[in-house]
Amino acid sequence: MNLVDIARQCGMTVVLDARIGQVEYHSVHGSLNTLERLVDAITESLRDPSSGNAACAAPRVRS
Repeated sequence: MNLVDIARQCGMTVVLDARIGQVEYHSVHGSLNTLERLVDAITESLRDPSSGNAACAAPRVRS
């Protein structure tokens, strides 16, 4: 599971802040809805590890 890729798929902005040697430092930015989609995608990938990369679902509708 690559968290940076999943965050991008969920619509979050991933910024490379720095690269020191072989280590990269990223910042991730997005709305609360985007964060909820990221959590849902990660949770689903943990439930079914054979599914490969997690896919983000459609945005939730809040009531």
